[in-house]
Amino acid sequence: MKKFTIAAALAVLAAPAFAEGLAPTLGDAAAGEEQFNRQCVACHIVADGEGNVLAGRNARTGPNQYGLVGAVIGSDEDFNYSDSLTALGEAGEIWNEENFVGYVQDPTGWIREKLEDRRARGRMAYQVRAEQDAYDLYAYLATFSDLDAEEAAAD
Repeated sequence: MKKFTIAAALAVLAAPAFAEGLAPTLGDAAAGEEQFNRQCVACHIVADGEGNVLAGRNARTGPNQYGLVGAVIGSDEDFNYSDSLTALGEAGEIWNEENFVGYVQDPTGWIREKLEDRRARGRMAYQVRAEQDAYDLYAYLATFSDLDAEEAAAD
């Protein structure tokens, strides 16, 4: 009975994160770390607020991925996003699992679909080919995001 009570309590506590689509549900963070080190480090880093590089090789082509999960799309003030990604952020779109996976698999196509604009473009040309790799990357990047703080801000 005690195990059931603990499991039920954990499910209730986790429900808001899953309801918002912020917590990773289909990815493996360890596999995502491998994918990040293989596919993303040429352009992206994960650096905390003090500038400590937690992942990557200090690349500056793409935006910092720290705190990505739950963040408003195109909201890193230190990066110059395309007008299209900025428009998505202004419309209130956030980086949740669904948006992240769709974007990294086909950045331009995803942006065009979201904005319903055939001419919309982003600046990321690279595409993550395997859907599972995209889910794994999301799970890995979620480890650098404070999901509790994101949930509190969403309420």
